[in-house]
Amino acid sequence: MAAHRLVRAGCRVLMLERGDWVPRGPDNRDPTATMPFTSQYSKESAYRCGSSGWESEIGSVFCVGGPSVFYGGVSLRLREEDFAPSPEITGDSRAAWPFQYDELEPYYGEAERILGVAGDDSQDPTRPPRRDPYPYAPAPLARVSERFRDAARGLGLHPFPLPLAINFAGSNGRKPCEGCRACDTFACAIEAKNDTSVAVIGPLTAQGLDVRTDTVVTQLVATGTRISEVRAWDKTRRETVSFKARHVILAAGALASPHLLLASGLERLSPAGHAVGAYLMRHCSGMVFGFCNDRPDPAKVFHKQLAVFDYYRGDPEARGGRSQRIGSIQQISTPPKILVESHAPRILAGVPLGGFVEHLTSALVMAEDEPHVENSLSIDWTAADALGLPRLEIRHAHSSGDEERRRMLVRRTKRILRRFGAWSFYTLDVKTFSHALGTVRMGVDPATAPLDGWCRYRGLDNLLVVDGSALPTSGAVNPSLTIAATALRAADHLLTGAPM
Repeated sequence: MAAHRLVRAGCRVLMLERGDWVPRGPDNRDPTATMPFTSQYSKESAYRCGSSGWESEIGSVFCVGGPSVFYGGVSLRLREEDFAPSPEITGDSRAAWPFQYDELEPYYGEAERILGVAGDDSQDPTRPPRRDPYPYAPAPLARVSERFRDAARGLGLHPFPLPLAINFAGSNGRKPCEGCRACDTFACAIEAKNDTSVAVIGPLTAQGLDVRTDTVVTQLVATGTRISEVRAWDKTRRETVSFKARHVILAAGALASPHLLLASGLERLSPAGHAVGAYLMRHCSGMVFGFCNDRPDPAKVFHKQLAVFDYYRGDPEARGGRSQRIGSIQQISTPPKILVESHAPRILAGVPLGGFVEHLTSALVMAEDEPHVENSLSIDWTAADALGLPRLEIRHAHSSGDEERRRMLVRRTKRILRRFGAWSFYTLDVKTFSHALGTVRMGVDPATAPLDGWCRYRGLDNLLVVDGSALPTSGAVNPSLTIAATALRAADHLLTGAPM
């Protein structure tokens, strides 16, 4: 998104990408083409995370467009109150947003237009103000989604269409969505999902953006108060290469960006260097599966379509009432059987679950993850990967408050699924870092936030960090649209604000 603003303003922009373009075609719809089983998911620089992940070592997604190529397209805005979180969430972390919702609102609108988001928030009980409607209307509900909607409404809830960066209308010259299930965790075979490689980077290459693929940045070299050199490994030519630029914008994600900063020793130059890699968040989420006697989706169509936000600000029916936020509920499509089998209980290891999966209806619950300093990333200088980067170690555990909010959401989700027709349930706690946030956070206080309110790295005059690591708190919605809006705002300031 930063490149979008800068290229269109006439700047010369070079994008260094560790991976390559993802091929598109019928193979993307193969059940084994779900993200963890693709070549784009790599453990070339595996991160150690112990018991906090599904595996003791996890990989990353390396490709043009990054994880957005495989995301589900959900494009939600943070609510107004998320920019002024309560002490229940922030605790002693001193996390604080350097701006409020109204300042980010026009950038939210621009990000929605760039990504072609289809949505309708008229029934959203927590919808924040917006100047303009969504660019496109949502797709008609699948039959299974109508059942979910009716079940939620029967409980007095207010389900509404998830805003999705998916090309349902076919108005941008590309093929419209065909409604297949190979969407969330898949690269779209026909480029109907408006991920950033399709909707942003691809079009920008025709306007002058220079994209160097298979180029692994290994070090940011500082001279005085400026990044004077970017060193990288060219995987094609198998040699070290070097780049110089007036400004350097880092957007490698909330794990890889602090990894590179720490590996380059740049935390020593920041007055908040101790916070580089700290305050890692990833949402306290879970997938609730309900088993039905019938097959909820016999047509096998896309149906990640609805959200329930009635509990976002609390639940008046909870014991003694609960004014504090709880979180969000989102309908999700029937997962690929290969994913279900890979995360099934050990007692079911080796059991083919294809037929069982078709009897599932499911939803994702998402509770806010409190920022804690001990949830952090650190460098192991005694071990290096094949590229010479020191190993990154992840420490993360959800707080009791996080887990209580998730349990509350799970109970309320089961009510919806039970009314839908499910009679048996299984909840899988999400242990991925797909929503990783906060490790190079923005803030007002230079002593506690490595970035200022414009995503500029304190201690260096020409470095910006514009990915999820910049967000000081997480809210309880998918972060991609907030990351996009924040990056647009930062690039805008780089063009028109105070000189750097």
